Amino acid sequence: MSDSNKFLRGTMILSLSQFLSKFLGMIYVFPFVAMVGQQGMALYQYGYQPYTILLSLATLGVPMAVSKFVSKYNALGDYRTGQRLFQSGLIVMTLTGFVAFVLLFLMAPTIADWIIQNPDEIGGNDLSSVVFTIRMVSVALLLIPAMSVFRGYFQGYQSMGPTAVSQIVEQIIRIGFILAMTFAILNIFNGERATAIGFATFGAFVGGLGALGVLLYYWKKRKHDMQTEIDQSTVDYQVPLKSMYKELIAYALPLSFVGLAIPLFQLIDLFTFNNALTATDAFTQGEAETAYGVFSGSAHKLILIPVAIATAMSVTLIPTITNSFTNGDRALLQRQITQTYQVILFLAIPAAVGLMVLSYPTFAILFGLGDVELGGTILRYYAPAAIMFSLFSVTAAVLQGINCQKIAVLSLLAGLIVKATSAYGFLYMMGPIGGSFSTLAGYGTALIVNIWAIGKFAAFDYAIIIKRTILIVMLTLGMAVAVIIVKEGATALFPLDSWTNAFLIEFFSVITGAGLYFILTVKTGLAGIVLGDRFSILKKNNNTS
Repeated sequence: MSDSNKFLRGTMILSLSQFLSKFLGMIYVFPFVAMVGQQGMALYQYGYQPYTILLSLATLGVPMAVSKFVSKYNALGDYRTGQRLFQSGLIVMTLTGFVAFVLLFLMAPTIADWIIQNPDEIGGNDLSSVVFTIRMVSVALLLIPAMSVFRGYFQGYQSMGPTAVSQIVEQIIRIGFILAMTFAILNIFNGERATAIGFATFGAFVGGLGALGVLLYYWKKRKHDMQTEIDQSTVDYQVPLKSMYKELIAYALPLSFVGLAIPLFQLIDLFTFNNALTATDAFTQGEAETAYGVFSGSAHKLILIPVAIATAMSVTLIPTITNSFTNGDRALLQRQITQTYQVILFLAIPAAVGLMVLSYPTFAILFGLGDVELGGTILRYYAPAAIMFSLFSVTAAVLQGINCQKIAVLSLLAGLIVKATSAYGFLYMMGPIGGSFSTLAGYGTALIVNIWAIGKFAAFDYAIIIKRTILIVMLTLGMAVAVIIVKEGATALFPLDSWTNAFLIEFFSVITGAGLYFILTVKTGLAGIVLGDRFSILKKNNNTS
């Protein structure tokens, strides 16, 4: 197998594993919420959000950076430099993981105070439960950062299998542990919900053990071959570790920070949501936590589904943008960026509008009727964020491809400032849906900067994208009108008072919407233009442009 084919195959395997891992991370929420409720979901988020941030800070994009360096020096015939980076990296990541664990463990009471400032309010989680949850998930920081070095080292040898398999195994074990322990504690041992949530977050550590086992298996299996290549190294550049890590951090830090966009926005909500709602005297702590569970857990997971699908469809276009920009092929670069935008808008806009129109039956099917009024309302206003999330990830990747990573970082900082300064006010004035509006305002700010930068530094002409966006919006509005008519008719026949009725409403509405959008996009030639290279049957013999 040639090096290019090997790289393409490895990239496809890794992309598929990441998509499957994220998809599994979405669907487990449905049975989990059925067992612990929305307040339980809120408590789970209290632990997981700080953990996610500290994990990213502890690893700083290590897999990607290590992969780049190992691959670079291997290509030069210097396998020893990659080995030195691997050995020192294991030590460094183990230490940073330990520091992150100690920090999160000791800071748990302080973080809990920030999240819940009025713990004596009615019906909410108590501070001790929040502290217990944060401390249980913090243990995973002892393990996960060091694993990132293994993954990066394998990827440097263009071996994506170990990373892909370990990611899937880690997610399956984590989810299995979460659901099994939650069910056992609540239904077999008749334990407290807080105890079940704490052990659920501990699933991050258990999943990490499974992934580490996979990586060690591959390491033992391939160690001899890698050592042979190291012994046969033709050169040794003797790169000082200080210089190596300086370059690693310079490369990885911007990418790591941009990858933290959604968790950082959620972190702001973590420290403002409950406090803003309870300050209005319109919500007890328990009601505020239920709303937070719906917003940050249930609704958030739903809108990530179209985001995952859209980005998975477009991600194969991103690496080629770097080559086009580097080679100065502006015409090809224009076509590639246009195609990337088109795929995202073609999928994300109708998906977001569909979630808005069908927010109530969708929420009822997946999370039950108990909180359907609250959940349907929040989902309706939060759904447009799917478009924002998709566009930001892709525009940031394009900026990376044209060597403008710093602009992506600056745009995210601007968005975070808007989110942080508006979150409390929106929540206080508008209630739970205020979190959606502050997120849209923050991401909108970041997107404006990214879109401007791509136009300026890639000399990108947005005329075609504006034209296609107008067409997509018009077709989506036509789809939405049809779905509303079908939904209202179905609701008259099947009132939204049972799971079966919710399913029937959803079924007829989705079939109508998906079918009509497909027909309209094919008839207008839009589907062939956007997806023609992937699905030749959609190509239309006309001159639509």
